[in-house]
Amino acid sequence: MTGRTIKGTVALVTGANRGIGGAIAEALLERGARKVYATARDPKTVEGLKQRYGSRVVLLQLDVTRADQVAEIARLAPDVELLFNNAGLATMTELSSEAVVDRARSEIEVNYLGPLRLVQRLAPTLARNGGGAVVNVASIAGLANLLMIPTYSASKAALHSLTQAARVLLAAQGTLVCGVYPGPVDTDMSRELQVPKTPACDVAHAILDGVEVGQEEIFPDPFAADFGRRYEASPKAAELYFASMTSSQVA
Repeated sequence: MTGRTIKGTVALVTGANRGIGGAIAEALLERGARKVYATARDPKTVEGLKQRYGSRVVLLQLDVTRADQVAEIARLAPDVELLFNNAGLATMTELSSEAVVDRARSEIEVNYLGPLRLVQRLAPTLARNGGGAVVNVASIAGLANLLMIPTYSASKAALHSLTQAARVLLAAQGTLVCGVYPGPVDTDMSRELQVPKTPACDVAHAILDGVEVGQEEIFPDPFAADFGRRYEASPKAAELYFASMTSSQVA
């Protein structure tokens, strides 16, 4: 499927208050997006973006685990052309922990059911606006489990599977569906990882580059790009490589 031009379009970004989401929102504006709906559970945390870019930024409250708020987003943003499902949650929980099931449930709610809710509600909007694109920010940990965050990895694997299904099911309405698989990115979420990390702004621009050329699987940083080449050649070999690279992080 052909790519989507960023300049002049209307985008919605979940989790736009920090990390990759904040960087995506800023990169969209830098590259000429006409309007960006910047969503967060607390819109006040995105006010800096509004101050810098004025009326091109619309702040909206959105907890992706709240079906009522997702429905309200669909009502308030009828002109969306690009949907960036970025909001994420990661917890470091051992499989033997008493809390593991509850924490896994929370990750599934944010990382999988959240994007599913947004796609369900906004796919008709995208169709009315010419097809547009859905960009799901997953992780290479969804392709090969990162042992220090096994339940997070499982939730991102679910998002990867959803992305594959949505790509086929939304093709008839002209919607491009991109899966994004970052490696270590310099954000609050990855602060415990003692590995080289790519700046979030570089990752955001690489994501937008991928969207503009219609790239369905986007590996937006050097670590991810290397992993992606290995994964394409042999998923099992890539899984073993990833485990060897990250095993030192498991204590």
